[in-house]
Amino acid sequence: MHIAIKHSADYKASMITGAQIRAARALLGWTTQRLADASGVHYATLSRAEQSDGIPNMRAQTLASVQMTLEKAGCQFMDGTYSGEGGPGVRLR
Repeated sequence: MHIAIKHSADYKASMITGAQIRAARALLGWTTQRLADASGVHYATLSRAEQSDGIPNMRAQTLASVQMTLEKAGCQFMDGTYSGEGGPGVRLR
């Protein structure tokens, strides 16, 4: 299943982390391959990104594509200020 993504100059990705990508996939029950197919990002690129707990070393546009795909599927990314001393997170809407 490929989710069509409209890139907009107004869209501001919050630079999600590799850990958030892993967690979002787990919440959705998606494999890395399913995310690759849906986002149009190569499997190997996603695998490398998910190995990082911090912001993955990849093009911002590629990371935005991954984020928008996961958001369109129902994930909401949080920057860490959502509660107490917590760090970046993800939840289902």
